[in-house]
Amino acid sequence: MSSSTFLQKTLAGDTCLALPYCLPHGTHVQVLDEGVICFEPRDAACSVLDLVISCGIHGNETAPVELVEQLIERILAQQLRVKARVLFIFGNVAALRAGTRFVEEDMNRLFNRSPEVEDGIEKRRAIMLEMHVGRFFDDADKRPRFHYDLHTAIHGSLIEKFAIYPLPKAGNHFSPTEIARLSIAGVDTVLLQSTKSSTFSYSSHVNCDAHAFTIELGSARPFGQNQGIDLSKMDAYLSALIQGDLPQPELVPPQVKIFRVSREIPKTSHDFKFAIDGKTDNFTPLAKGMTLAEDAGVPFVITEDDARIIFPNPDVPPGQRAGLVIVPARDFLAGE
Repeated sequence: MSSSTFLQKTLAGDTCLALPYCLPHGTHVQVLDEGVICFEPRDAACSVLDLVISCGIHGNETAPVELVEQLIERILAQQLRVKARVLFIFGNVAALRAGTRFVEEDMNRLFNRSPEVEDGIEKRRAIMLEMHVGRFFDDADKRPRFHYDLHTAIHGSLIEKFAIYPLPKAGNHFSPTEIARLSIAGVDTVLLQSTKSSTFSYSSHVNCDAHAFTIELGSARPFGQNQGIDLSKMDAYLSALIQGDLPQPELVPPQVKIFRVSREIPKTSHDFKFAIDGKTDNFTPLAKGMTLAEDAGVPFVITEDDARIIFPNPDVPPGQRAGLVIVPARDFLAGE
């Protein structure tokens, strides 16, 4: 095997669709697309779970990309025994090559939509990734389905690692077991979404019935500069899943913090202005009664108790959200 990693080959444009092959211990391998590789046990029917691990949906968020690269290489080196069906995805390959967040537009706003004639590079790639995920889960029996979409934040954050839990389908509920599993992976803060979304994790949840999360793992840095981000627990958790070890925690640990989205902060015009710095840290508290933003003369006032802000971004185009106001989900564990 070449000394170049699958990621290095991908960034160099040296990967393409390939016939499946077997590693010496029996693991089946297939490259499905640029930056998309699938592993299955010798007998796929014996898989205990089906797992999608994606990263690089934003090309400047490299810590998860380096983690996924290591997982893939350990499988190829037969250091991880594959007992689950696993699909790895390097999302926005063009942006990863450029070292930029995106090339034309934010890919994580482009999922769960219908294709159009004038679609650009990120829109086409998002649809292709959804197709790969859909086919992957279509092959599955009634095994547990997971999709962890790994990111880092463009802002600083008062809480380094946190997950966004997509809104459940009607009649379903947020799962304490899934939140407890995230804690095993070192993610002790979870944000419960309150609306439908255009993110990759929401697409897998609503279209494929997967336990799906967007997971933020520190701040965005260039390749090779992620030594300050400790991903050892996430590495151990994903490695265990790949090897068929699915933990069954009964309770959400007491250190876990759970928030819910109270409101989106809409940007309706180019006159939108924050009253705070646009680079304010995620989870910064907001005083009740303060005017957080103004848009075309209309104030956005904080009416919630214990409100905080995440993902503030005044530079998004009109029609997109400029941030989220979140509050503690106090009653979640009592059955909210």
